[in-house]
Amino acid sequence: MASRGGGRGGVDKRRVILDAAVKVFARQGFHACRVSDVADEAGVAYGLVYHYFDSKEEILDTLFTERWGIMLDAIAEIDASVDVPARDKLYMVASFIIDSYRHDPDMMKVIIVEVTRAANSFGRAHLEQIYAAYRRIAEIVESARADGSFKEDISADFAAMCFYGAIEQLLSGWIFGMIPATDEEFERSKELVVETICGGLEQPVAVSG
Repeated sequence: MASRGGGRGGVDKRRVILDAAVKVFARQGFHACRVSDVADEAGVAYGLVYHYFDSKEEILDTLFTERWGIMLDAIAEIDASVDVPARDKLYMVASFIIDSYRHDPDMMKVIIVEVTRAANSFGRAHLEQIYAAYRRIAEIVESARADGSFKEDISADFAAMCFYGAIEQLLSGWIFGMIPATDEEFERSKELVVETICGGLEQPVAVSG
């Protein structure tokens, strides 16, 4: 197995290689590129890549695990907020994911195109991590079902699937140039996703009189 040691001071070569891999995978596609392409992009010797990683598959695994872990931690922190309505929590989750694309589109392209949609390869290898995100959203929805603010006849798991499906389609639209990637569109999309999902989940407001 390749060494996992880092350099002493100076530039973190492992991080440089990972950042270069994001650019290469997003530009050329994971399957079409070679480890040498990553080395060239990073400006390092070919052999140095193998000092840190056994293969380009391990590089992709590392990129996904790091970024997905950050998202899971963010959702957990959002869900831990006390006295925050489920709608607001879902808005914060949608904002986090959409802003992640806005600030690092190459990384999100790699995650969506090369991992989560690759059901027979990387996606299958990371199913447990992918489902963990669904479960966290389902927990937010379930708490709202329990307090009566969301309908009981729509399961939390189904709602979580719809929530992530809507966001994934938005990301795909930006990745493939089907939707304008503007700040205005990003902000509008956050509102639309939450309204679309929560509008179907929330109990109707009783009208007095």
